[in-house]
Amino acid sequence: EFFRELLENAERSLNDMFVRTYGMLYMQNSEVFQDLFTELKRYYTGGNVNLEEMLNDFWARLLERMFQLINPQYHFSEDYLECVSKYTDQLKPFGDVPRKLKVQVTRAFIAARTFVQGLTVGREVANRVSKVSPTPGCIRALMKMLYCPYCRGLPTVKPCNNYCLNVMKGCLANQADLDTEWNLFIDAMLLVAERLEGPFNIESVMDPIDVKISEAIMNMQENSMQVSAKVFQGCGQPKPAPALRSSRSVPENFNTRFRPYNPEERPTTAAGTSLDRLVTDIKEKLKLSKKFWSTLPYTICKDERVTAGPSVEEDCWNGHTKARYLPEIMNDGLTNQINNPEVDVDITRPDTFIRQQIMALRVMTNKLKNAYNGNDVNFQDTSDETSGSGSGSGCTDDICPTEFDFVTTEAPPVDSDRREVEASATRPGWSLQTLLIIFLSLVLQRQWR
Repeated sequence: EFFRELLENAERSLNDMFVRTYGMLYMQNSEVFQDLFTELKRYYTGGNVNLEEMLNDFWARLLERMFQLINPQYHFSEDYLECVSKYTDQLKPFGDVPRKLKVQVTRAFIAARTFVQGLTVGREVANRVSKVSPTPGCIRALMKMLYCPYCRGLPTVKPCNNYCLNVMKGCLANQADLDTEWNLFIDAMLLVAERLEGPFNIESVMDPIDVKISEAIMNMQENSMQVSAKVFQGCGQPKPAPALRSSRSVPENFNTRFRPYNPEERPTTAAGTSLDRLVTDIKEKLKLSKKFWSTLPYTICKDERVTAGPSVEEDCWNGHTKARYLPEIMNDGLTNQINNPEVDVDITRPDTFIRQQIMALRVMTNKLKNAYNGNDVNFQDTSDETSGSGSGSGCTDDICPTEFDFVTTEAPPVDSDRREVEASATRPGWSLQTLLIIFLSLVLQRQWR
């Protein structure tokens, strides 16, 4: 929401400044600038937009419009204007502004869009994994841990901490396998966050974009005679305009210069905050989520409402009686549960759905690494179901000195097997979320009794 407001504020500022300065001249050509912001918004939301091509097209269209305004005594056909646009790179009528702005915009938008998409993927993975159904072996182990003390006449005795850990490590064996890829994903998110705070700060790029474009227009005004002469030489002498039009001169207000940029007049976002503060806050939350999946059993079992606690080793329920729990604690992950004494785990059958979430994290991590290096990445277009086209690097050698070395992994195609897995994950039944809720409610019920 912050980024959307940022774009809207930048467009509003440009519109206000250009209306004050050029009046009707700007209003007659405002669609050139409106289209620029429309495409930037579409890119940010995952649209099929090539940033570099889109920016090149903007400057070419602006050159065509301005060329007609500074040469009102001539009539230009569509073919002639197309020839004019071909001279954009050669003549550099706008000075060095287009090149600099292209670098700044591409790297900032690539980083911002990828970072927001990464937040979405992380949230979706967590939500999907929370709905994975537990195995029958897990359900039996939980029932034994929670209810068997009643059968032995020990209703007030809580499970031993290590006993709980083995049960939860068996129940969450597949989830723990997310940890490695999840940690790499979080690390990549943190690196892109640093880009957003530094050279790829989209706020510092979009806030003064109206002033940068105005500088480019002033460069064109100052070089108008040289530009026109070179265009006439390359594209040929244009036809004179009708007598009524040829009698007109360049509108006086077209040569009006923009007044100095005043930061205090910039509109603020409804959030009332800056990108730096938002990113700092998100970074702290991301750091806290590292190793989430491997520490989940410890998080559950350290709760005093669930177990007797690590300090109580003798007076706790060990699955058979009130005594110390002797078996060793299993390591994390599916393959380490082969000898789990509490939960029957089939280590030969990894959960397919969780493996797909691991792949989703891996693909997103590679896209984040690309964005960190200033390279565009592809996302699904939410408007037309097509992939976004890459627009190349937003960096130069002296801007992006540090790069990752990695192999890009493409997302697996969605096939019938995946649809079956997703369907099974959404069926009514025991989910991890439901399991934890029931688990805690049963513990609280025991305490009430």
